[in-house]
Amino acid sequence: MLRFFDWFLSLPSTGLHILVVAAWLGLVVLLAKGLSRSGSSAEVMRKVVHMGTGNVILLAWWLQMPAWIGIGASVLFSIVTLLSYRFPILPGINSVGRKSLGTFFYAVSIGVLTVAFWQTHPHYAVIGILVMTWGDGLAALVGQRWGQHPYKLWNMQKTWEGSLTMLLVSYAVSSLVLLGVQGNIWQTWLIPIGIAITATALEAFSNLGIDNLTVPIGSAIVAFLLNR
Repeated sequence: MLRFFDWFLSLPSTGLHILVVAAWLGLVVLLAKGLSRSGSSAEVMRKVVHMGTGNVILLAWWLQMPAWIGIGASVLFSIVTLLSYRFPILPGINSVGRKSLGTFFYAVSIGVLTVAFWQTHPHYAVIGILVMTWGDGLAALVGQRWGQHPYKLWNMQKTWEGSLTMLLVSYAVSSLVLLGVQGNIWQTWLIPIGIAITATALEAFSNLGIDNLTVPIGSAIVAFLLNR
């Protein structure tokens, strides 16, 4: 055990950071497998993985990981998810009974936000990813479990409960990130209103899983523009 820790601490910082992220993703996978064995639905497992993997952006931000790692991971997982629609590499992608490219768009959005913001304003990338991670993830779960007031947009079934969850969670995560970056100033509490409204509208009008692209990128852009 001591040898392992000596080896672990002797790793270059980048290698150490990658191991930390890999360990977190391993825990997410184990949790998903545990839910699968307990009889949870495929949609619940997808959203748990969706939220768990999205939180990697916080680790990357805290560890100040270089942009090339995020870009490389985005390209790699984009290729893997595209192949998974054809071959059973990630069977869970097609296990929810609807046509969706959401997992692919998820990977692409991380790469786009890393390129756009990571070098100069990483917190905008963090806002975009976390709004998608928590807002979209919890909105789907709340809407399916407690949604009693449905509405339709372009033949897509939504619920007001899910949309309200998206609005509130998007506001909460945006406020917390801005609070940590710029402190308790008026922009910290007002700008997230615009972010939350934008994210909720994009989620409501998106189809075929494209909200995993439009929501994070739209949220990050609105955060950046309003905070100028």
